[in-house]
Amino acid sequence: MKKALLFVIIFLSLSLQDLLSQSGNDTLVCLLTCGPGTETYSIYGHSALRIINAGEKSDFVYNWGVFDFETPNFAWKFAKGRLDYMLGVESMQGFLQSYFFEKRFVHSQKLNLSSDETAKLIELINENLKPENIKYRYDFFYDDCSTRIRDLIEKAVGKKLLYPPDEKGKSPTFREMVGKYQDPFPWLEFGIDLLMGSSADKSATYRDRMFLPLDLQNVLSESVINRDGRMNPLLQNPDVILDFDPAEIRQRFLLMPASVLTVLFIIIVILSAVRKSSKFMYWLDFAVYSGFSILAVLMIFFNFFTDHLQMRWNLNIIWLNPCILICLFSVILKRNGTVWFRLLFFISVAFLLFHLLLPQSFNIAFLPLVLILLIRSSVRSGFEWNPLSVR
Repeated sequence: MKKALLFVIIFLSLSLQDLLSQSGNDTLVCLLTCGPGTETYSIYGHSALRIINAGEKSDFVYNWGVFDFETPNFAWKFAKGRLDYMLGVESMQGFLQSYFFEKRFVHSQKLNLSSDETAKLIELINENLKPENIKYRYDFFYDDCSTRIRDLIEKAVGKKLLYPPDEKGKSPTFREMVGKYQDPFPWLEFGIDLLMGSSADKSATYRDRMFLPLDLQNVLSESVINRDGRMNPLLQNPDVILDFDPAEIRQRFLLMPASVLTVLFIIIVILSAVRKSSKFMYWLDFAVYSGFSILAVLMIFFNFFTDHLQMRWNLNIIWLNPCILICLFSVILKRNGTVWFRLLFFISVAFLLFHLLLPQSFNIAFLPLVLILLIRSSVRSGFEWNPLSVR
């Protein structure tokens, strides 16, 4: 987003405070739910609040998913988990324009709020519009464009708001929740599974699931407000503002991560058996350990140096461990390093044997990569039983 547009949004947000304070029976609040797109940032959908004031002839959308691509050190702040999002305001017509061009559906559902609850909600939005509150530290699972709306509704309605009871049995995990949106994008799912830690395998309650826009819509549609013993639905049935079928994305089996990486594993096994010259082995291991070293550095960074809680305690660091870096230096310097290659070999074997017992789910495409590490580390471990060993 250009800085000029960002300043316009801030100015518009602040100038609307007086208008919003005039709440009454002619003010309607609606939940907007937008369908998933095909860009990485849009595959999970989007949520916003629409406030219509018939008396003032105003129709504005309040959107907690605004950020500035021109933020200094944008990529570094995003990686560190220190990128601020903000509340933006725009007309309903302007909001719909981008979704029309992207061919994404938009549903609008009126909230069945009393005049007092509507006034409380608008008061909370006014507070959020203050310069010191308009920005917030984004958290994908616990503080995003959808959970912000959930929290405002909870504060406006209070204890009268009742969610559906959690179902008995196993609840879906956060990883499974996002996985259903990532299925059409297997390489994206591979990358996210690689970076998300064991906290993503925590079970998500009904309330937790509302970090995803479509799940926010589903749960709030099943929620009720207890008004003197009468259970009134929180949301009315959806009105279809824009209607588009989801984009059809074809997956090619041979290009999926598990297929590609399995072929890579087979190629490396064949090369290890056929080409045994020291020069060839040097360049093969240089390429293999360089690639794995980059992944190992990512594991170290996201486990210990980022504020993204979802990426902490990532047990992929077991097989993408710092030993790989030492092995790379051993290859580059043409040192023996047998003890480190053997350590890496035994770690790889242990991970293959016991990964199902670990409190984290692992993408099946990781297994060919672990096998590549196992094969190449065994080659340089000097094992007597291994005919491929470099001695």
